[in-house]
Amino acid sequence: MHALPATDHQVPSATAPQQYLTFLLGREMFGLGILGIKEIIEYRVPTDVPMMPPALRGVINLRGAVVPVVDLQQRFGRNASAITKRSCIVIVEIAHGELHQVLGLLVDAVSEVLEIAPADIVDTPSFGAGIARDFIHAMGKIGERFVILLDADAVLGHDTLAQLPAAELAA
Repeated sequence: MHALPATDHQVPSATAPQQYLTFLLGREMFGLGILGIKEIIEYRVPTDVPMMPPALRGVINLRGAVVPVVDLQQRFGRNASAITKRSCIVIVEIAHGELHQVLGLLVDAVSEVLEIAPADIVDTPSFGAGIARDFIHAMGKIGERFVILLDADAVLGHDTLAQLPAAELAA
C-alpha cells in the first residue's frame, strides 16, 4: 500500500472563526466578510456620472480602472454620508454568474478586522436594524454588543449592477 502524499491544503472548518471587516455608518457597526474585500483607500471625490441613482456617488480611477462608488448610507435608504477625515472607500469584488465587478463602498470609518466564531453568529432579528432585512446576513456577537453582518450580494445585487453603464461593468 502507498501512503497518500501530504498536502498543505486544508478545508476551512465549519467551526473555525470567520473574519469580518467592521466599519461605521453613522453610529452603527457593520461587518463584511473579508474574502471579497480587495483594499481600503482614503476617500477621494468621485467623478459624477449623469443619470445615476443617488446611491451611486460616481466613479474613481483606481490604478487605471473605473470603479463605481456606492454610498452605503443611501443604499440603505438613509441620508447621504457626510464626508469626514475618517471616511474611506472599501474596494470589493463581487461576482454575479460570469460577471465580476469591482465596486467602492463609501463608509464613515473603518474599524477593524474581527474574527467571529460560528457559535457567536445569530439569526437576524425581525426588527430594529433600520435597513432592509434582505441586506443582513446575520448578527455577530462581540462581547455584549452586536455587529450587523451584511450580505454583500444582496446589498450590491443585480439591481445595483443593472443601473451601471455597460462600460463600467467591463472595467
